[in-house]
Amino acid sequence: MRKVVTIAVAVAAMAAATVPGVSRARTVTAAETATPQQGIKWGECDKDVGDGVPLPAGMQCGTLKVPLDYQKPAGRTIDIAVSRLPSKNPEKRRGIMLTNPGGPSPGLGYLAFLAAVKMPQAVLDSYDLIGFDPRGMGRSTPVKCDLTAEQQFFGNIPPYARNAGDVAKRAEQSRQIAAQCAASDTAWMLPYVSAKNTARDMDSIRTALGEQKASYLGASWGTYLGSVYATMFPQRTDRVVLDSNLGPAGWDYESQRLWSQGVDDRFPDFAKYVAANYREYGLGRTAAQVKATYLRLAARLDRTPVKGPDVVWDGALFRLITFGYSYGATQLPTLAGVFKALEANQPPPPLPAGETAKAKAGSVDNLISARYYMICNDSHWPTSLNSYQRNVAIDRVRHPLFGAAGANINPCAYWPKPVEEPVKVGSNGPANVLMVQNLRDPATPLAGAKQLRKAFGDRARMVTADQGGHGVYLLNKNQCANTAATSFLLTGQLPARDYHCSADATPR
Repeated sequence: MRKVVTIAVAVAAMAAATVPGVSRARTVTAAETATPQQGIKWGECDKDVGDGVPLPAGMQCGTLKVPLDYQKPAGRTIDIAVSRLPSKNPEKRRGIMLTNPGGPSPGLGYLAFLAAVKMPQAVLDSYDLIGFDPRGMGRSTPVKCDLTAEQQFFGNIPPYARNAGDVAKRAEQSRQIAAQCAASDTAWMLPYVSAKNTARDMDSIRTALGEQKASYLGASWGTYLGSVYATMFPQRTDRVVLDSNLGPAGWDYESQRLWSQGVDDRFPDFAKYVAANYREYGLGRTAAQVKATYLRLAARLDRTPVKGPDVVWDGALFRLITFGYSYGATQLPTLAGVFKALEANQPPPPLPAGETAKAKAGSVDNLISARYYMICNDSHWPTSLNSYQRNVAIDRVRHPLFGAAGANINPCAYWPKPVEEPVKVGSNGPANVLMVQNLRDPATPLAGAKQLRKAFGDRARMVTADQGGHGVYLLNKNQCANTAATSFLLTGQLPARDYHCSADATPR
């Protein structure tokens, strides 16, 4: 069952100035920060921290103890695993830049990734880059739900529901997962794993490093974490870059439903590629024909799955892989190969190994469980089964590509009431937030980014790029968008207004 889990969970790992600030900034209370009981003792990082990406020279790792409950700063503590890539140019060093890769996922090795994708040297000179595993994850004090292989299969992305019965079946599975999380050996952490407390941990890292302010670079779910930090600690944030943005409420039910719009936005790029390579794939001569083939094939797999050596390819898995493998341009040929094989009623070749293929025992359970802990504590989810069944029926018609997955139920519907209200992202604070966003992002669609941009008001500017996929800065070739982020990190100068980068800004 291990290979089966790897397929789905790897996809889930793929399913956040000179302009005057607005009036008053939010006041930080004593309960929202705590003086760390110790500093960070730096040493060598384990070689596998980078998950196969070579560690850059000088990268260090350490551990910081923080309060489990910031309302009780002298109480029980947990560990936060922290990494650092120091600037090698003291004369140009500005300070620290906290980072988060999204997910939510461990971020200790994110610094190796940033170095591998060629973060500009001027940025590396300007900041000590700081990575960390959010509370509950990875090498930080971990949580678990004791998930079975079957429960891990779809990770945190609900399966496509063909009808109300499928939603009811998923509801029972979700109820069981929530019960396991509440009864696990790590349930003592359950109320305290949240973006709000993770932001407090970030401020504890800043304090432990002796810095007055911290800059921030976050992607995907990391845009929500960065938004929360900038809202809770507006006067302690320096320069904030948010790449591929969730809405202001983070990963909540409405954000999950937006995946449907994201796939609608992105699929034409894939269909255009497949149609342009008709001789190789034979799935349609036009983008419209490719889409028609996709819908027909998905319906056929709903009725008659294709059995492979390690997994049964039904319509739900086919749609899930289409969602996950539309994240990047380099994944489109792999996705087209899956499409071609299934159209021929053959199991696809093995997919490239995801993060879980290299994971240590127990880390798959931790990855998925910690995400449930985090996202379910961060917002209020509908509790009525009928509402999920109704929304699935609506979105299955409105968004036939993926709507009945994004609207489906997950364990958050059965989660205990959060002990704290989520942070309301708003416009109070300095104008120091730059958002970069692709027009056609399947996971964090433009529609959600626009909501966050509106919530920030004059604190933020947004630069959009005419390209598809999940990730802008350093991950795509739009020179205009990459320059916008680099320039802001180096100068702190926000653009005078939002602007758009055309596809012509991408070198051919």
